[in-house]
Amino acid sequence: MIDYIKGKITELTPTSAIIETGGIGYFTHISLSTYSLLENKDTAQIYVYEAIREDAHLLFGFFTKEEREMFLLLISVSGIGANTARMILSSLSVPELQQAIAQDNATILKNVKGIGLKTAQRLIIDLKDKIGRLTGDIKSIENSTYSSVKQEAASALVMLGFQSAPINKVLDKIFSGAPYPTVEQAIKQALKML
Repeated sequence: MIDYIKGKITELTPTSAIIETGGIGYFTHISLSTYSLLENKDTAQIYVYEAIREDAHLLFGFFTKEEREMFLLLISVSGIGANTARMILSSLSVPELQQAIAQDNATILKNVKGIGLKTAQRLIIDLKDKIGRLTGDIKSIENSTYSSVKQEAASALVMLGFQSAPINKVLDKIFSGAPYPTVEQAIKQALKML
C-alpha cells in the first residue's frame, strides 16, 4: 500500500489534487480541510488511502496522518463509504468530529450532507471507544483547541485596548459550553460582553 506521495502539485480543486512525482501524476480525492492546507503551495506530501474496487483504483489524500486515521475509522462504520467519509471530513475538522462523537452529539453529525440521524447514531456507537484509543485522551484535544483559540482571541482583544483580567473572565464564560467557538466567534461574543 502507498503510505504517502510527495511531489509537485500540478492541479488542485476543492475535491481533488494531482501530485506529480517521478514523472507520474497521482490523482487523489481530498477533503476541503486538506484543500485549504494545500492551497498556495507548490509542493506537498499527502498521506494516502488506496481504495481498490472491481471497477476502480482510487486514492484518497490527507494532509495529516490524523485525518487519514479518522477516515479509516469512518469507513469502518456500516453505511459509510469513502465519499461519505470525505464529506464528513470536509464538513468537520478532526477535533470537531472527535468532540461530537465523545459528547454523543448526533445533531452536528446529521448536519453533514448524506448523514441521517440513524447513521449519525451508529457512527457514535461504533466509534466512541475507538476515538478514545486513537487520541489517547479526548480532553487533551479539547484543552489544546481551547487554549490555542482562547490565546489568539485574547491577543486580538488586548490589541483592541481591553485589559487582560476582564478578557480572561469573558473568554472563560464563552468557552465553558461546547462546541468551542472559532477565534472570530470568540472575539465577536467577547466584544458584546466586554
